[in-house]
Amino acid sequence: MNVARLIRPALVGFVCALLILYPRCGCGQSAAARPWSDAIAARLELAGTNRPALAQAFLESPADRRAGLGFLVENMPESDLKSLSTAFLLENLNLAYDGWEQSPWHSKVTREMFFNDVLPYACLNEARDPWRAKLREVCLPLVATCKSPGEAAQELNRKIFPHYHVRYNTSRHRPDQSPDESIKSGVATCTGLSILLVDACRSVGIPARVAGTPMWSNLRGNHTWVEIWDDGWHFAGAAEPDAAGLDHGWFVDDAAKAQRDVPQHAIYATSFRRTDTYFPLVWLPGDESVSAVNVTDRYLAKGTTAAAAAATTRLAVKAIDAHGKRGAAD
Repeated sequence: MNVARLIRPALVGFVCALLILYPRCGCGQSAAARPWSDAIAARLELAGTNRPALAQAFLESPADRRAGLGFLVENMPESDLKSLSTAFLLENLNLAYDGWEQSPWHSKVTREMFFNDVLPYACLNEARDPWRAKLREVCLPLVATCKSPGEAAQELNRKIFPHYHVRYNTSRHRPDQSPDESIKSGVATCTGLSILLVDACRSVGIPARVAGTPMWSNLRGNHTWVEIWDDGWHFAGAAEPDAAGLDHGWFVDDAAKAQRDVPQHAIYATSFRRTDTYFPLVWLPGDESVSAVNVTDRYLAKGTTAAAAAATTRLAVKAIDAHGKRGAAD
């Protein structure tokens, strides 16, 4: 047996793989030979020791889905560049594309909207769980008869929280809980509930994002909720389904008093695509890792009219348990 003849092809293949993974080592390799752009190449340099994992993800991703992976790499926080594995990225990529392509509303959701509001693996700064497969298994049957993303999102808002036995409670571990953390503990506050609902929507191809304000204009505190796209952006309180449908909820009048040009009192929606605005993480003051868009203007006209407001008295109730902690109550 000619051992040299057997080893030589394997050695050549190994060297070629190295040249693709580490283009700087390839003499005279052109940018056209890489499965990524110059912009992505610059991002890969920031990944440090995690660069091979990202490069391998590009090599293993289907050619028609590689643009989605490129969007993630171009826009993800630097901490994710340095830590996310090949397996994590590919699972999220393929399941996200499957959810989008197989949804009844696929033709209505543009590629750009899919990239920014379905494909992302995270909403804020929560732990990077591989949530998509587990949520899709539960959520897909729940929306099987729904014809629009708005209808499907409302169905998920009604059913996933009872299914997972997750309820509002300030005894949660932390505000920015991942889906796995909220499901395991059974409790979350508005941010954790919103992350869970957004990810549930994304698991079945519904464009969704987290929205919120760092402080209501009456200084009563911050709040986080969910926006769902259905021929335009609409909102809902997570774990607070309203019989009247989307764009209804207890915070409508508060949101209508937001102040667009006062950062503390404006309303923001998350964007995975990097922007010049950041989502205010009130639990991490000064953190600018999550991009956002200022959406205050869409909420200003949604409150009650002045005449209706004059004819009503607003009653705010805070439920407190025996230990003096805020809680949820009927």
